[in-house]
Amino acid sequence: MVSSNKSFDRKASRFKPQPSVLVLCEDSKSGKRYLEEAALHFRARAQVEIVHCGVTHPSGIVDRAMKRQEYFDKVFCVLDRDTHLCFERALSEAKSHPKITVIASYPCFEFWLLLHFGFSRKPFRSAGKNSPGDLVSKSLRTKPNMANYEKGKAISYFAQLLGEPFHRARTLAPKVLEDVVASGEPNPSTEIHLLMDVFETLSTPQRI
Repeated sequence: MVSSNKSFDRKASRFKPQPSVLVLCEDSKSGKRYLEEAALHFRARAQVEIVHCGVTHPSGIVDRAMKRQEYFDKVFCVLDRDTHLCFERALSEAKSHPKITVIASYPCFEFWLLLHFGFSRKPFRSAGKNSPGDLVSKSLRTKPNMANYEKGKAISYFAQLLGEPFHRARTLAPKVLEDVVASGEPNPSTEIHLLMDVFETLSTPQRI
């Protein structure tokens, strides 16, 4: 019996314990639900806590991350560039904390959803009363089954777009970032696919 227990212990010790991960996002409904369901899809939910932290600007989210990072192995801040004046300051503040990683979207999370329908690099600029983020949502509403999209609705867009559209977005987002490097223009682009990669990694046992 003792030998059996020791054998079990040796087998269990071959894998690293999953890191504890916190994801902080600005959007309390559609974006937050999408990330929660993505974590669930990759079976990473046990180690991922996605929180709407009660602030709607990048520096506030990073500030919350700095305060909570001691309780986690890694903290991700999902930030929208849009028209936030404190965006660059938030990026600068995050860089000084190794545990904190910014997942940025230009101009907003909805561009990630837009990539589910095809490649795009047409910049989104403020027009009249519409912010760049507003215009991304407007463009998204022209896509199949997205006519009623609203940022504040708690609708399961992850489930709706899972499959080929989701695979397309994960394939296209890195290509967009390659063009960002080549052109120097980040608008539009997103790093949400990097967070999807993290979720997928969390679901896979890591050998020591």
